[in-house]
Amino acid sequence: MLMNTKNIPHAAVIGAGPAGSYTAFHLANQGIKTRVFEEHSQIGLPAHCAGHISIRSLKTLGLYPLQGIIENLFCAANFYSPHGTKFALQLNGPVTAVLNRARFDQYLAEQAQKAGVEFILKSRVQSLFMQNGVVTGIRVKNSKEPERHIDASIVVDAEGISSRLLRQTGLVPLKSSGLVYAVEAEMDNVQDVEGQAVEVYFGSGYAPGFYGWVIPRPDGTAKVGLATDRGDPRIYLKRLMTKHPVASKQLSGAKLISVAYHAISLGGPIPQAYRGGFLAVGDCASQVKPTTGGGVIFGLTAAKEAANVAKQALIKGNVCAAALQPYQKRCDELFGFDFKTMLWLRRFLGVLSDGKLDEMFRVCNRLGVNGALRSVTEIDFQGKMLLSVATKPAMIAALAYFGLLYLQG
Repeated sequence: MLMNTKNIPHAAVIGAGPAGSYTAFHLANQGIKTRVFEEHSQIGLPAHCAGHISIRSLKTLGLYPLQGIIENLFCAANFYSPHGTKFALQLNGPVTAVLNRARFDQYLAEQAQKAGVEFILKSRVQSLFMQNGVVTGIRVKNSKEPERHIDASIVVDAEGISSRLLRQTGLVPLKSSGLVYAVEAEMDNVQDVEGQAVEVYFGSGYAPGFYGWVIPRPDGTAKVGLATDRGDPRIYLKRLMTKHPVASKQLSGAKLISVAYHAISLGGPIPQAYRGGFLAVGDCASQVKPTTGGGVIFGLTAAKEAANVAKQALIKGNVCAAALQPYQKRCDELFGFDFKTMLWLRRFLGVLSDGKLDEMFRVCNRLGVNGALRSVTEIDFQGKMLLSVATKPAMIAALAYFGLLYLQG
């Protein structure tokens, strides 16, 4: 039975995904009694993304090399226009890794448990408990017991994209207009792909509003998927596999192993991710790259900041909104410029027709953009990445050309 530890500073974390477990890990390491409430019976399942992650960011967070979790390393990416024009990017060394997401989530939870965190599975947080505008606890329900009210000195919301509980605080949730809907499939017998290159496919007929991908593994299997801002992603995946001039050849003999569906928020972070007694981290705060839909690194980075701010507030015995505001300030400092850059890139891609995309790929090849990007080692903080290469002649010409395309669009 759960003990009521009302007089001892303690935290309740909602959700055992990467952001939730990593927040709990840092809270516990700072001496805060922490419990994580997860509605599913097993951590890491169902899987919600491909797990394509920056190696540099993993190292920065102290989460590398992840033995037994990394499935492949990549030093290249091949981008294909709607008509099959290829832009090949070859980097100087491995820059990204693909993870077994279930094992990665479980690893983070294990680290948190070693730090003293208690995980309570099959427990759905029904609602938040609030007093005078401050979140002071949660109401939890599982299949074996009636709904319970659990006090908490602070509540961290890592529930994911549904943002169901965040809405109860009155905070502005993520933008529904920024959502795309993804299908993620495990496939065997994928043909004619480079072992250390990710394949990316664009086109309004295949993945309107986003793109498709193949992320190969050494054993011949691959993670294959796409996302779209309209229609049924399953229909578009079938079309990609049968109609795309390149993907149809690579996937013609592929065998489906499993398939999953999930939504991705591309609209940028919510304007405020805190209020009295409450912090939001990860997907529910839309801390997700608008360009690629990757949210793991930003969620983990925000989780660490949330734990640091929570600790300071609890030491002072005050978790009012003003005491938690430094979390927002710190996230803005860390991510603000990069999110602004990525949102511009998202809008830029959104105004391009299939014909313009095809033209853009041909121009990038002629300008030698691939050579200008060869030294890139960071793909998450894309604003800073672009700054690092912006003075190269090929990039100056390319960025001027992109600006012209954007104005035309």
